[in-house]
Amino acid sequence: MRTPDGSLVADETGRIAGRGAYVCRTAACLTIANTKGALTRALHTPVPAALLASIDLGAGNTHDTIEGGARGQE
Repeated sequence: MRTPDGSLVADETGRIAGRGAYVCRTAACLTIANTKGALTRALHTPVPAALLASIDLGAGNTHDTIEGGARGQE
């Protein structure tokens, strides 16, 4: 998520104001999104490696499938 002040943060709730990008909660999806530059394009700014690493650590390897619902959390 790119906040209105321009900083990038991981938003697990989907409620922080700003420009967001949805990625399923598997390491494979995050890797593909990063490799293809999808996050950079969606957020309109380069994504620092440190943020990608923190997202990868918290990518919820407990979720092996894409979940349904409006925000993928139901």
